[in-house]
Amino acid sequence: MYLIFDTETTGLPKNFNAPLTDSDNWPRMVQIAWQLHDKDGNLIENQDYIIKPEGYDIPFNAARIHGISTKLASEEGRDLNEVLIEFQEVLKKAEVVAGHNIDFDYKIVGAEFFRKELENTLEKIPSADTMELGTEFCQLGGGKNGRYKSPKLEELYEKLYGEKFDEAHNAAADVNATAQVFFEMMRIGIIPAENLKITEAELQDFISNHKSPIQPFAIVIRRQVAASKKKKTVDFGDSDEIEIGDYFNFHNHSIYSSLQASTHIHELINKALQNNFAAVGLVDLGNMMGAFKFVSEVEKANGTIKKNHKEFLEKKQKAEEEGNDFKETEPRKEELIPIIGCEFYISDRPEQKQFTKDDPDRRTNVVLLAKNFNGYKNLAKLSSIGYVNGFYFGVPRISKEMIAEYKEDLIALTAGTFGDVPNTILEFGEQKGEEVFKWWKETFGEDFYVQLQNHEVEEEEHLNDVLLEFADKYNVKILAQNETFYTEKTDANIQDILYCIKDGEKLSSPVGKGFGKRRGLPSNEFYIKNEEEIKQSFRQFPDAFEAYTEFLAKFEPYTLKRDVLLPEFNIPEEFLSEEDKIDGGKRGENAYLRYLTYEGAKKKYTEITDEIKDRLDFELEVIANTGYPGYFLIVQDFCNEARNMGVWVGPGRGSAAGSAVAYCIGITNVDPIEYNLLFERFLNPERISMPDIDIDFDDEGRDKIIKWVVEKYGKSNVAQIITYSVLGGKSAIKDAGRVLDVSIAETNNIAKLVPSTPGMNIAKAFSKFDKLSPEDKILAQEMKDILANPEDGRFEVLSAAQKMEGCIRNTGIHACGVIITPEDISNLVPITIASKDADILVSQFDNSVAESAGLLKMDFLGLRTLTIIKHAIKLIKQRHGIDINPDEIPLTDTKTFQLFQEGRTVGIFQYESPGMQKYMRELKPTVFADLIAMNALYRPGPIKYIPNFINLKNGLEKVVYDLKETEEYLKETHGITVYQEQVMLLSQKLANFTKGEADTLRKAMGKKQKDVLDKMYPKFIEGGEKNNLDVDKLNKIWKDWEAFAEYAFNKSHSTCYALIAYHTAYLKANYPAEYMASVMSNNINNTKQITLFMEDCKSIGVDVLGPDVNESQYEFAVNEKGQIRFGLGAIKGIGEGPSEAIVEARKEERFKNIYDFFEKVPSGQMNKRVAESLVIAGAFDEVDKYHRAQYFDIDNSGRTNVERLLRYGQSFQDNKNEIENSLFADFADEVKIEQPKINPAPEWQNMHKLNKEKEIIGFYLSAHPLDEYKYQYQFIQGALSKKEILEGKKEEVVELEKVILPIDVSEVADSDEDLVDIPSENLDEEDSLIEEPTKKAEPKGTFNFLNLDEVDAFKETVFGNQPDLFNNDKLSWKEKQAIKNNAPEYMVAGMVTEYSVRDGKNSGEKVAFITLEDYSGSYSFRLGDRDYMRLRDKVDVQRFVIFKIKFSQSNDGRVFVNVADIIDLKDAFEKFAKKMTVVVDINDLRKEDIEFFKKNFIQNKGEQKLNFYVKNPSDNSTIELMSMKAHVEINGDILNVINEMQKYEVFLN
Repeated sequence: MYLIFDTETTGLPKNFNAPLTDSDNWPRMVQIAWQLHDKDGNLIENQDYIIKPEGYDIPFNAARIHGISTKLASEEGRDLNEVLIEFQEVLKKAEVVAGHNIDFDYKIVGAEFFRKELENTLEKIPSADTMELGTEFCQLGGGKNGRYKSPKLEELYEKLYGEKFDEAHNAAADVNATAQVFFEMMRIGIIPAENLKITEAELQDFISNHKSPIQPFAIVIRRQVAASKKKKTVDFGDSDEIEIGDYFNFHNHSIYSSLQASTHIHELINKALQNNFAAVGLVDLGNMMGAFKFVSEVEKANGTIKKNHKEFLEKKQKAEEEGNDFKETEPRKEELIPIIGCEFYISDRPEQKQFTKDDPDRRTNVVLLAKNFNGYKNLAKLSSIGYVNGFYFGVPRISKEMIAEYKEDLIALTAGTFGDVPNTILEFGEQKGEEVFKWWKETFGEDFYVQLQNHEVEEEEHLNDVLLEFADKYNVKILAQNETFYTEKTDANIQDILYCIKDGEKLSSPVGKGFGKRRGLPSNEFYIKNEEEIKQSFRQFPDAFEAYTEFLAKFEPYTLKRDVLLPEFNIPEEFLSEEDKIDGGKRGENAYLRYLTYEGAKKKYTEITDEIKDRLDFELEVIANTGYPGYFLIVQDFCNEARNMGVWVGPGRGSAAGSAVAYCIGITNVDPIEYNLLFERFLNPERISMPDIDIDFDDEGRDKIIKWVVEKYGKSNVAQIITYSVLGGKSAIKDAGRVLDVSIAETNNIAKLVPSTPGMNIAKAFSKFDKLSPEDKILAQEMKDILANPEDGRFEVLSAAQKMEGCIRNTGIHACGVIITPEDISNLVPITIASKDADILVSQFDNSVAESAGLLKMDFLGLRTLTIIKHAIKLIKQRHGIDINPDEIPLTDTKTFQLFQEGRTVGIFQYESPGMQKYMRELKPTVFADLIAMNALYRPGPIKYIPNFINLKNGLEKVVYDLKETEEYLKETHGITVYQEQVMLLSQKLANFTKGEADTLRKAMGKKQKDVLDKMYPKFIEGGEKNNLDVDKLNKIWKDWEAFAEYAFNKSHSTCYALIAYHTAYLKANYPAEYMASVMSNNINNTKQITLFMEDCKSIGVDVLGPDVNESQYEFAVNEKGQIRFGLGAIKGIGEGPSEAIVEARKEERFKNIYDFFEKVPSGQMNKRVAESLVIAGAFDEVDKYHRAQYFDIDNSGRTNVERLLRYGQSFQDNKNEIENSLFADFADEVKIEQPKINPAPEWQNMHKLNKEKEIIGFYLSAHPLDEYKYQYQFIQGALSKKEILEGKKEEVVELEKVILPIDVSEVADSDEDLVDIPSENLDEEDSLIEEPTKKAEPKGTFNFLNLDEVDAFKETVFGNQPDLFNNDKLSWKEKQAIKNNAPEYMVAGMVTEYSVRDGKNSGEKVAFITLEDYSGSYSFRLGDRDYMRLRDKVDVQRFVIFKIKFSQSNDGRVFVNVADIIDLKDAFEKFAKKMTVVVDINDLRKEDIEFFKKNFIQNKGEQKLNFYVKNPSDNSTIELMSMKAHVEINGDILNVINEMQKYEVFLN
């Protein structure tokens, strides 16, 4: 017989693999139903029992599913013991027990047998599980590791019968459906006979006896679920009668709850003020990242409250004094109280980091609020512990024990449905919930509150009833308080979109748990409600507002701003002061700093003059007054330690270079007195401000010095600074588009409406609309129009993106910021950990508030240029035996300035961009001051003054000084105000400003502080008049300053970086091979950059040789001949280990041959991949006579020669080791093993060889495939045009006229852009980005040629802002066609590297994708069906071709590239070249030249014309002669012969 049974329980076990004897783990059985059937499927017996609870509750969440509440079970249930005994009896009749997910039911019943000490007879009976047996039959996707998902009973039933069965999660109904399914599966042959414990013949009998599908068995089923879901409806009267008293919102989540809430801090505060609430709270999920900004914003709002009320009282008093009526409403007087809290995740095992599906981590929540500053510190401590000790899968977790330890001055609340008490009630029942409730009450006493919630969610009704009972029973006060995730009710969909972005889901997915479901809030009520809405929500709990007065009184306002806390710096004993111990003074630190300063000054200056002494004393006095001598001592300490460790320290950075004290104690390395750099630009003597010194270290050593700082000050006292990555602009639009299932193309089009200016987003585009460029205004206006029209198809995406802007997506680590504190940092601010390294502590507050929060922040920057200089000097020492000290490099080196004058600045720090190279060639700098000025001018804004500066420098314009008194400070910049320091010095000289006032003026001008400038202007004029200066000229100077001051740059920073640049240029000019080898080594993983540097090496006459095992190091090196040898580390597959092994093996002597190589290099470092990579890269080309193909030749046994050599090397080394460890060690050098013979083999074709090189190195090394047709390529490119040959390359880039585009509606997938928006920090002037002007691509020559890397740039810059011609009603169809037909053609050329054909959208259509590669890079083209059919015979992989292309515009304004024709590159001369002209110098013409022309032109007779362009340099006269008889065939061979002569130039056409 077959027994089919099912159970309903109180929930799920904690651990599915726990033994049945673990009674606490296994849930209780609340219902059991079974059916007994004979072998033919006939129903023999049917039972359905509810079990009476024995000392436990049935949790709400379980009752909601199966409908059996504790009350129902208590009233109708049977004794468990009786039911189990009856079940045992029926089990005796069963031969097979069946069920759906039967293993779970076996365990539930087994655990109950154990509890009642009854024999578990069930476990001995074989089972048949319809879930397991139905998995292959249903074939549902979504299982783990690509397997099928197990079907639910409903899914299996529907698969078998094509319809759903009526009731699920009722044991009787489930049993009936399972029995029907079980026998139906038998009937159609899904269940094997062996599972049924019958023979195959018996199974066939059953099948033949049941021709029709099995029908439900006739039993009566209790309708328990429907009955339990009837809602109670009670009328609680009018909400107007409810008084909310001192109610305020505190359970608010903000944007800092990473992608889990969308409310901004200012919105929280505004809502609180609008509702006239006394306080407002911030309770983010797991973190306190927003705490500081929250309190600061509330303080700011309180400042406004005080100001407004004061103004009101003044107006009122004035009206009373004047006897006037005064009817203004009194504004708010009481300040808003900020309340900081955190919703913590609680786990019983917070420090455990590994869990399984069967034993998961159970988490609940609790809301804790800080009553005062001490409470805040405890909150911060708990938040820190959650990250440092309990971080697991994105969630910081703490335990109740931790909470109990840090509970002082904290208030605990029960929170929402995920709260510790509510969740326990829902999951485990009221008894368990009460136990947890008692723990919180006992732990927090009067500071524990019950939080009632009403978001119109079913569970909350039950919870509120239970929590009210607990509150009455244990005398705990109740508070009505909803949880908020978003600001307005209409923002509910934004919350859903944020969840989808976080989890990678789409909005169309249903809300729920499990596969194919997404996260979502259970209602749309989680917004910030006003007073009336709050009354309405809690009208059934009018007494839930009574406790707010007492609750509010517990909170004390506090600020999080504090003075910076410096770690203690241990000064030598002789400098200690007893008075400091009494009053906490800094006498000892000041004395020690003075000592170090003057000791350093003796080394830096040959003589300490009065000027130097006055400067040092002035600075030391300011430092003493500000109270930060310890800061300077700490910085000099790690700077000097870095030098001792061999870490290079930069000469300075930012305004700190203006400090002579910093120079003397080794923090900076530029003499501020020599360069007129100002200390007050760094520390204003008239206002105390924290010094801020940023230090550059070589990027290899930066981590070493940070590690040293951690060891010195303690791991818990050093942290890095968090950064917030926010949704904004284009990224928010693309995220919204993906979630809302809008096509990529359409989403990209909407994203393109956000102006492309760095840092721009939707909000900025609107707020700064008037300052946008005309093109950007058009884009911003279109966004405004879309948002004003909800009917627009783009509205939903753009509206969602606008509301999501500013929401924090994730966090990162500041690139250079490090915090050092005098004590455990988590005692001061909350901390988190780095995502990639849990040992790195990170502040939860970002860089913008670190200093205000009392944190000593220092920037440890890694500067690759310092590493490049360091490596170059090491190479120079190795090759030339010269020790170069950068500090001793002369700033008057002729070669260095020649390099700058010629614009040969590729690889030169800050001067390598094409724009800077152009300006260097025009400026022709002659002194270091020119470089400082150009470094300051080459940035957005002042870049427009560069031509003026160049003309003044070169005497093309006359230098004019408004007042002769200004010449002293403006002479070095030829009369132009370039530096902020010049404004500061002149304000002191012209108008008697103090040093402090001069710095205030500089700052006000830079930040356009009109109120400050308005106060300082009269003082400037007045001071100038006292000095007898012309008022009109003073006014002109002031106006000029106002115009330029926003662009004026920090000379201190510019000087330091110009000095680094000069050092790099000096090394390149004097030791080009060593310097460029270092540059390439430090870009070893950037193949594009290495290609650029190799081209530059070629242009300056430095050979770059391919890799060679006898010369190459891991990095790029220089050989004895001054040639750069390619680094082994740049070859893919070869790391530092094999490279070092190769270098070590050849230390005593070079490898004699290939066998010697494999004998000496340890076989442990030389595997097949490494050896093959060396062969392909050509590293063996010079060590032996074999070519690359021979190493891959296969012998009779199927092994390559590489494999045979590897085996030979291993055998040789094994034998040698054996002999060395034996009695015959003296004969180890005489090991003889037969060397594998390498037979001749055909060489690789050049194309194959080059492709292999590119595969292993990343670019073509020994040659480029296009070299075969380089003259054809140069011809098409315009490099062989008359203008190019005779006039040379143009310096200026001419901006092209706008081109009207043809219309083409072809759909091409638009590429996705970078999706992450990082908000820019508030940078000081010296940290502002130097933006390269937008790249402008100019078609070259008569063929409108474009390099492939210029196609997109040309398309964007020239065609980016075209009108939408497709929707232009003013143009007729004929006019549009005319525009299309007259569109200009452009040419590109290269080798086809990829070519694929796919099916098009319509049946039978084809679409081709072609990748073309030239010297500059590659570009992918698309051919539609018609173009493909027309051009398919002209294209193939590795074919060298010319593409004629046109640009066209689709109906949505996008610009596409269309291929109009394809021509073989080898036919370029035949098709386009009409004549060849040879350029000769009349003074250099010899008889041999005539013979050379005769011989070569006769051999190359053809149809194209031959001309001679004769120059006479003595009088600059020229004449062009046409050959009347001779015609030639223009081809690569003849051009190559002429080129090799290096005597003549040739131009074509």
